Amino acid sequence: MHAFTLDAPYLDTDADQLCFSLDLTERPALAERVASLGGLEVRLRLLGASHQVIAGPVLETVACLRGAVRGLPETCVRHLPGWVYNFGATTRRLTSEEFSAEVAQVLGKAADAEHSLCGVFPGSPEAVTAVVVETARGLHGAGLIWRTWHTYPQNGQIVSTYSQLEAR
Repeated sequence: MHAFTLDAPYLDTDADQLCFSLDLTERPALAERVASLGGLEVRLRLLGASHQVIAGPVLETVACLRGAVRGLPETCVRHLPGWVYNFGATTRRLTSEEFSAEVAQVLGKAADAEHSLCGVFPGSPEAVTAVVVETARGLHGAGLIWRTWHTYPQNGQIVSTYSQLEAR
């Protein structure tokens, strides 16, 4: 796992400020990890309390974006030449005890994963952005699965995303 304290202030104040896009260009990253999985170069990028994953034909961004419609879709499916991309997101508000336990699980998942990137913000060990990617074999062909977590300790929110890119 690649985990470290980010050298940046914690900017996103609420999970409701996050937006989703497949159409943005690369944003400046605080941290990046490049891995080769399933024959694809995968770039995991932390943009503060946000992320970008670049894999094959996909540039997924979950971030606080000015001028964009706020909120994450529960699901999104895109058919791309030779690929199918699926995205899903959930936001949960937890008690402080549940939140601490969930953040510990997220940090454990990131630590145990071969290909991950995890950033902790200064000022709170529970302000975390984590990305974990792995190869997956679907019904039709090879692909990738990645999961992300964005934690908001000030209000006990955790945003979890799940993405799958499958060759067709």
